[in-house]
Amino acid sequence: MSAHCMLTGAQPGFGNRISHSHRRTSRRFDPNIQSKRYWLPSEGRYVRLRLSTKGIKTVDTIGIEAAVVRIRARGVRV
Repeated sequence: MSAHCMLTGAQPGFGNRISHSHRRTSRRFDPNIQSKRYWLPSEGRYVRLRLSTKGIKTVDTIGIEAAVVRIRARGVRV
């Protein structure tokens, strides 16, 4: 589960590459996953999260405390 967002749950999509001769081979559409470190004031420590760019924007909107609550509700260890 390397290409997986801890907050939004975004994971790879699958499809086909189609060549000029119209042969189809399998491919992956990976989400844009970034590793980002946030200061978590309630625990007095930094947490490193693997988030998609949409997840990073969500953290900017709702705050890191609410984001960590959502991540833990999904069953992911922080």
